[in-house]
Amino acid sequence: MTGLGGYGGRRLAALLGRVGIWSFALQRLAARDEIDAARQFETLRYPSLWIPESLGSKDAMAHAALLLAGTDRIPLATGIANIHARDPMAMANGARALGEAYPDRFVLGIGVSHAPSVEMRGGDYGKPLVQMQKYIDAMDAAQYAAPEPNPPVPLVLAALGPKMLELAARRADGAHPYFVPVEHTPIARQHLGPEPCLATEVTAVLTTDRSAGLDIARRFAHNYLLLPNYANNLRRLGWSDTDIESESDKLIDAVVAIGDVDAIVRRVNDHLAAGADHVCVQIRAEKSTDPAVGAYRELAVAFNL
Repeated sequence: MTGLGGYGGRRLAALLGRVGIWSFALQRLAARDEIDAARQFETLRYPSLWIPESLGSKDAMAHAALLLAGTDRIPLATGIANIHARDPMAMANGARALGEAYPDRFVLGIGVSHAPSVEMRGGDYGKPLVQMQKYIDAMDAAQYAAPEPNPPVPLVLAALGPKMLELAARRADGAHPYFVPVEHTPIARQHLGPEPCLATEVTAVLTTDRSAGLDIARRFAHNYLLLPNYANNLRRLGWSDTDIESESDKLIDAVVAIGDVDAIVRRVNDHLAAGADHVCVQIRAEKSTDPAVGAYRELAVAFNL
């Protein structure tokens, strides 16, 4: 691949570091406020920062450009840029432009999204694996008149099931599983093989109030458990329909780390021990606009960043 992908899984793992940040809150803030938060994350020496793209969110490419320009060194990764939000040439060339301007600071994560979200955009969800294969082919073939990035932009795929993980191993530098319990990680590593980077998201609520933490975690998990991709992934892992439909405490605890700093550190380390190269931690606070800088500061100390 030229300019996109081909970065190398081991090199990407080193770029992202073992523990990074995944933040929904940033895209809910005014530009000045989110840049201030990102600069604080940078000061805390976090090695990478992941940002989402969802319905109603900031455009992933524009958002990444904003944060890259507003910070000095921290790499930005899209978690996940929706392939139904832009055509393959726009995706590839947007990534190339950012990669050329900010070498070793932009990681393109792409995914097929979910049927309800795609339908709301007026798109056709179709067969996700086939769509992703064709999309990557088209990105590879995209014409680009500007200078190519050097090094190439790392490419990761949002992947939960075996076939998408195996596609990530063949066609990308790694995979980015989201909303997964620890038992998913060794399975993901098995399907990826040793070379690709496995960058796993972990959601956490930092609190000593168990009841309040469960409430925040359950509100976060509710909409994900309604999406077939996530629910079916949990079923593959042995979770019952009763657990999923009732949003059982046991299931919520499995997909969200709830507790003090030590509890979150244990969950991150469990994923790393199970085969993840990188864990990006999404701290959920009471308010969705809270970037949780204080909580990330506590974690930074615990991880000796």
